[in-house]
Amino acid sequence: MRFRTLRELPLRPLKVLVPGTGPRFQCGGLAVELQLAATGQALAPTQVVTYGQRQPDAPFLEDLLRKEPVSLQRPASLWLVSWGFHVPRLLRRLRGRAVAYHAHSSGYGFPLPLGVPVLAVSRNTMAYWGAHAPRNPLFLLPNAVDPAFHNRGGARDLDVLVQRRKTSVYVLRTLAPALRQRGLRVHVQEGWVDRLEDLFNRSKVYLYDSADHWNRAGVSEGFGLPPLEALACGCVVFSSLNHALADHLTPGVNCFQIGAGTLATDVERIWSVCRMETSPPTPSASPPRDNHLPHPHHRLAQVLHEVNAHWDRLAAGDQPLRPTPHPWPLAVRCKRWLRCWR
Repeated sequence: MRFRTLRELPLRPLKVLVPGTGPRFQCGGLAVELQLAATGQALAPTQVVTYGQRQPDAPFLEDLLRKEPVSLQRPASLWLVSWGFHVPRLLRRLRGRAVAYHAHSSGYGFPLPLGVPVLAVSRNTMAYWGAHAPRNPLFLLPNAVDPAFHNRGGARDLDVLVQRRKTSVYVLRTLAPALRQRGLRVHVQEGWVDRLEDLFNRSKVYLYDSADHWNRAGVSEGFGLPPLEALACGCVVFSSLNHALADHLTPGVNCFQIGAGTLATDVERIWSVCRMETSPPTPSASPPRDNHLPHPHHRLAQVLHEVNAHWDRLAAGDQPLRPTPHPWPLAVRCKRWLRCWR
């Protein structure tokens, strides 16, 4: 009965934190947070809040914190943090308030405070926090592909599309030149594109090879939205399968693996698809979704109700569970090393 009563309380206003909304901050992560805020507007009063740069189109974090002091009663708002390396200091700044972590990439190395819910965009990220914060509330909230990304059915004047950002040296310096030598029209896109769907609808094949980028960064591919956007626009996708890409890409079903053993393999597959000598995997009109999850709008509503109920329990005096203490990681590695060399 108590659980039902908590769920019946109105949703708190939602504050979605981003460092800024201007050109300096344009990236997939910002686009996803803005999309989530737009969806949240139908569920509760929602604001995009900046904390790194003051902007005319959004309130600033420090100003709001002065207006909304920490309360010993039910916290007034739900604050959503997401920006990788900024998360630890934001959580410290928001201590005493209802907060949740919208987790994209994993592997940043910071611990989460007890009781902070995690809204993971992929199963890969959810599994990471399931191992590193097993007693924190975990939710799966996959990103949605914007309806602007759809197959218009027009002529495609580009054989192969590559975006330089996050793309491997192999694709840029080895594969792309080899494809051009075979007579294919390869377009390497520089910088941010406001209407990427236009390029996808002009291209037959999209190459996405992000494993090297994320390995150098030391964190994971949190979701991998561009391949799904390309699929929705009717492109044949050649992709790496690192981290969260394995959530929704299956070689031979809705994509080809890139870097599949030899350069000749990649060149022949891409050339054959562009010349339609090989039947490509059938691109899905919409990206694959977990059949056990409802529509993104309803899923967000479900998650926000659960997160609000969690913070209501904590405000009522319940204590968050603590994980079982585990051995120091270096000690575990030393024991494993000794076993291997006995």
